[in-house]
Amino acid sequence: MSVRFWRSLCALALLAAGGAALVAQSLPTTQPKLLTITRERIKTGHDAAHVKTEVGWPAAYAQAKSPDYYLALVSITGSAEVWFLSPRDSYAAWGKTMESEAANPQLTADLDRLWAADGEHLDGSDQIEATAMPALSQGTYPDLNRARFWRISTLRLRPGHEKQFADMIAVYKTVAGRVAPNLTWRIYSVSAGMPGPTYIIFSSVQAFGQFDAMAADGSAIGKGATPEELAVLQKYLTDDLVSSTTNRYRLDPAMSYVSDETKKTDPAFWNKK
Repeated sequence: MSVRFWRSLCALALLAAGGAALVAQSLPTTQPKLLTITRERIKTGHDAAHVKTEVGWPAAYAQAKSPDYYLALVSITGSAEVWFLSPRDSYAAWGKTMESEAANPQLTADLDRLWAADGEHLDGSDQIEATAMPALSQGTYPDLNRARFWRISTLRLRPGHEKQFADMIAVYKTVAGRVAPNLTWRIYSVSAGMPGPTYIIFSSVQAFGQFDAMAADGSAIGKGATPEELAVLQKYLTDDLVSSTTNRYRLDPAMSYVSDETKKTDPAFWNKK
């Protein structure tokens, strides 16, 4: 089974899915239990060519009337990458999708053809599986119909320091609730596809300029923490964290596969050429 076909078996919407969301076939409103990520690394100068090939995937799914949607996030900072995000409510549900798509020979052939063409524009790809950590997440779940830009942080910890991370996040949430109540984020623990322990933190905004407020809120946390809280945060940085990477991304409508219901929420965005 090709790497890209594996990705095709992981689709639904983005960063949130539950039983109700599956029936509604629209972008979900709660954090999913499982999140699968295909991270494609784009060759230098191949961005436009990659998009031309990539739009064939949503077309193939639409032709097959697939209910399995996904969103594509294109890097604005860092390396040239596209993250394809797909949730699952359970491994059982994921397995049923695999069986359904494997039984569709036309879709399988289309995806194999597209994967071969897509590979011409890639330096490689990674398949990542992550588990939701709702107790570590914060705030009201975002309206994904309006989210256009994303901030994604990947944190790698020292082995055995998961509890310290959870304790630090608990303190961070306490401070945020006090001095930056508008901050929201979703945390996932990587369960396969990357060295561990690794956590991925997602935040989104409707307009790029809203990152100014997010940065201000981050500064407010540092200034508003008590000495005891600040000591916990600083200890995490020195004793628990191995590395961290943060980048910004934009939602690409052409490379995403979403329902007609989602497209109706903003036709100008979803239907632009």
